[in-house]
Amino acid sequence: MGAQVMSTSCDTHRGFRLLPWLLVGMGAFSNLFQGTTPNPWVGAVGLLTFNSLYVFLAFSARPRRREAAGTRVALALLAAVTCALALGYGGDWLLYFPLLGLATGVVLRGGTLKVAGAAVTAVAGGAGWFHDGWGGLDILYATAISTAVTAMLVRLAETVGELRAAREELARRAVEQERLRFSRDLHDLLGHTLSVIVVKSEAARRLAPRDPAAALAQVTDIEAVGRQALTEIREAVTGYREGGLDTELDRARSALTDAGIIPVVRRGGPPLGPRTEALLGWVVREAATNAVRHSGAERCEITVSATPERVRLTVTDDGSGAGGTGADGTGLRGLTERLAAAGGTLRAGTGDGGGFRVSAELPLDAADAEPAREAAAAGPPRAAAAV
Repeated sequence: MGAQVMSTSCDTHRGFRLLPWLLVGMGAFSNLFQGTTPNPWVGAVGLLTFNSLYVFLAFSARPRRREAAGTRVALALLAAVTCALALGYGGDWLLYFPLLGLATGVVLRGGTLKVAGAAVTAVAGGAGWFHDGWGGLDILYATAISTAVTAMLVRLAETVGELRAAREELARRAVEQERLRFSRDLHDLLGHTLSVIVVKSEAARRLAPRDPAAALAQVTDIEAVGRQALTEIREAVTGYREGGLDTELDRARSALTDAGIIPVVRRGGPPLGPRTEALLGWVVREAATNAVRHSGAERCEITVSATPERVRLTVTDDGSGAGGTGADGTGLRGLTERLAAAGGTLRAGTGDGGGFRVSAELPLDAADAEPAREAAAAGPPRAAAAV
């Protein structure tokens, strides 16, 4: 639904962009007011008809409207009116042939466009030759260029729209696949455990009246199984939500690649502690998700640089500068609060060269800073790696 609304909006904007070209016919309009046009009422009716048909066709670039019979009839009527005005009056009225070529490039595609474009160009050249001799060849050239260039630009805009829709679909499917993966993991984890608990509970219920000791043993087993399941669930959720920074960077690289965005990941400096890596992993996940779902970017750079005292993470894309719902909702705002509680900062907004930029900075606490100091004392920091 969102892709259809976006496509309709783009088609509307494209139609408005084609309207200023009607100013090409201002010379003929001026001739009517100056009284230099024979049969001015005929010319006025023809001018009004041409402009009405042209406006209608300018907003007919969508495939369904473009292929409708009414659109093809309107294009044929526009061609007939153009030929009648140009052949009857000549002069400035010949400039309506390039506008006819423009409308032809908007409406037609493929082999039909080639045949119709060649026919319009040939008729324009003949009408120009009839009125102005060799000077009329300018009309032929202008008509050919307007037809070809308009068709290429409209096709390019359609291709960009299709790519944008495909990117959004890839992002949506990536989210759905991750949800399915997590649900499968939980199912596999809990299915056997809960079955064991149910079986042992039934056994304890049956043994309780005649053998309390055996029933108590079953209850003890249930407690042990439950504790083990709780531990496994915590580990699964921790692995899903609090993965190490390297894991989150790998996930971000994979998600960006699947969405058609080129990932560039650089990490340098001494190793970090688990607390710092967990916080930065949240930032990487949120920023990469926003880039995939909202930025429309072609390239996304993730840089991690650390010193024995502080670590800095930046995520920059070259997209539209929109951070997505996370910029205004609970996503980045929640991360800002979490980093602030740890003495760090998070900034998000338009980058220096456009696009969207997320920058996080954290001090290394005593637990996290110790391995960094040991690594710094052992030798120079690890070189940055780019992928």
